[in-house]
Amino acid sequence: MGKLQDTFRNIFKIHELRQRILYTLGLLVIVRVGAHITLPGIDTSVLSDAMANQTTDNLFGFYDMFVGGAFSNAAIFALGIMPYISASIIIQLGGAVIPYLQKLQREGEEGRKKITQLTRYGTVAISLFQSWGIAALHLPSINFNGMPIIPAEIQGLGFTIPAVTFLVAGTIFMMWMGEQITDKGIGNGISLIIFINIINRFPFAILDEYRLVASGTNNLVIELVVLAIMVMIIAGIVLVTQGTRRIPVQYAKRVVGRKVYGGVTQYIPLRVNTAGVMPIIFAQAIMFIPSTVLSFFPDSEFMQSMAGYFNYTSFTYSFIYAIIIIFFTYFYTAIAFNPQDVAENMKKQGGFIPGIRPGKQTSEFIDNILTKITLPGSVFLAIVAILPAFISRMGVSGSFAQFFGGTSLLIMVGVALDTLQQIESHLLMRHYDGFMKSGKLKSRRA
Repeated sequence: MGKLQDTFRNIFKIHELRQRILYTLGLLVIVRVGAHITLPGIDTSVLSDAMANQTTDNLFGFYDMFVGGAFSNAAIFALGIMPYISASIIIQLGGAVIPYLQKLQREGEEGRKKITQLTRYGTVAISLFQSWGIAALHLPSINFNGMPIIPAEIQGLGFTIPAVTFLVAGTIFMMWMGEQITDKGIGNGISLIIFINIINRFPFAILDEYRLVASGTNNLVIELVVLAIMVMIIAGIVLVTQGTRRIPVQYAKRVVGRKVYGGVTQYIPLRVNTAGVMPIIFAQAIMFIPSTVLSFFPDSEFMQSMAGYFNYTSFTYSFIYAIIIIFFTYFYTAIAFNPQDVAENMKKQGGFIPGIRPGKQTSEFIDNILTKITLPGSVFLAIVAILPAFISRMGVSGSFAQFFGGTSLLIMVGVALDTLQQIESHLLMRHYDGFMKSGKLKSRRA
């Protein structure tokens, strides 16, 4: 305990690190405040009564968890950061097939700036579409005992235009805050915004479950056993996906003047899950799209029958969700780790894999191994993501299963560890001990 106290004390001794942490916390507080500022024109008393009778065991309840309750509050941050993530997905996918985006990716810092700008434009476009659906179609359909949450005198364009403006502005502001946290704060800003929103739903998940147990609807013992098994499964999968496969690289001896270089064996660590939690976040952003579009047609029997296939607990939803996660795991791994670049760098430095010729054969060898070890990693990620849907069928409330389910748990653990890594780096650079002197966090950086 004393070691942990010393570490926290050291954090606030470093001026730059202290400023970064306080800056990050300040912006995250603004994120949470914005989730409680209701859109103008909405009757908050009717809204609270209507939301109290809404079920959370659906995709909108899952979305509400990602935005920290802002969606059920009809707040200015109701869209959350999801439009930005959706735009990032589109741009990254486009980089694989569109020559212009491929050219920008090869232009270094200038190209990244242009890609960032295109992502921002895409965020605005997606936000406009989603906010119009929420303001013009979703919110007017909510009522309690026949009383709409939007008074009759302002329904129509008088409510829709200001609501769309606030929702789009809220998303752009959150996007800006995420970028500021990444640049001037600590950790990845977008991931931290999702992290703090998920954490916010914890008390509500506990309360929902307590009500069900207290009313006799659910059995506490059975639920604890089911959740314990689920957590153990997820923990085991997380440990497996953190594993690595090391490839030995031999460097030939080179004599320059009187100095001898090389002649040693080093290793290339290939992680089973190079992509981390990003495939789940990307896949979830995509799965929100069809459900959002289908919700715009509440009076169409065909559209509502199609919506049943995209219900959070349906088999179709789980299957498509799993396939998208597997795809994005491979896609994100290909972006994060390029075997051809690794092979070229090894060749320039005089390194080679024993038994493999340098150049193209080395690239193909690394790519083959990476493909094989990524498959179980992607499948395990998919299992973790769809577990809550099956757990909710066993009687556990939707909000409780979602919070302790694979997606939420994996995002929270991944973001927390990555943020601690950055804090650890600042401490070690200034010769302070980090959170884990044994090196467990440091091994993740490898």
